[in-house]
Amino acid sequence: MTLDPISPGVLFDHARKARIGLPEAVFCQGKPGSNLRDLMVSFGRGQGRPVLFTRLEPSVFDSLDDSLKQVYDYDPVSKTAWGEKCPPSAVLGKVAIVSGGTADAQVTREAARTLEYLGFKYGLFEDSGVAGLWRLAGSLEEINSHQVIIVVAGLDAALASVLGGLTPRPVIAVPTSVGYGLARQGESALASMLISCSPGVAVQNIDNGYGAACAAARILNLLPTG
Repeated sequence: MTLDPISPGVLFDHARKARIGLPEAVFCQGKPGSNLRDLMVSFGRGQGRPVLFTRLEPSVFDSLDDSLKQVYDYDPVSKTAWGEKCPPSAVLGKVAIVSGGTADAQVTREAARTLEYLGFKYGLFEDSGVAGLWRLAGSLEEINSHQVIIVVAGLDAALASVLGGLTPRPVIAVPTSVGYGLARQGESALASMLISCSPGVAVQNIDNGYGAACAAARILNLLPTG
């Protein structure tokens, strides 16, 4: 294997979509600015090469040349960017993204933006935490009209267990690093989701909205097309 010519030291996995049905994404956090700029020059709008950039801080995006920023769709809440999206999926299915509160917005929107980039349909049900159970109950019928459900929650993350007991759909739970003290930057939410009494709830890593969207996409790719 030879080094990808896009940027020194970068081995870009161009064949990933052919292997697993999902294209490679660029995780920006911790990458040198020069590498990120080289990658973004190569994958901007008009290049015909859809690539998703995640964990791209607003300060890093703002530091780019104006001409480069203009060829990207950037969202500062989710910290995601793309030059071009994947073609719309023909799969007859969609994903419900249900969050505990607006404090979970970064992770919720990362999942939503990833699904949009991949070409899948989704519905957003934010601020549905179980402290006001009527909020979830009022949306349950519409949530269950989706084929896969992503649950995003911090604090005690009870939303995953509650919703997991109210739906027959696959549930992918994402703990967030939201909460005071013993929330421990999402570790308590992670533990709560992992020991959920609702059988079959799948759990992603803390704050990993991107991973949850990819898991949902793998499930949707098994469904019929039309």
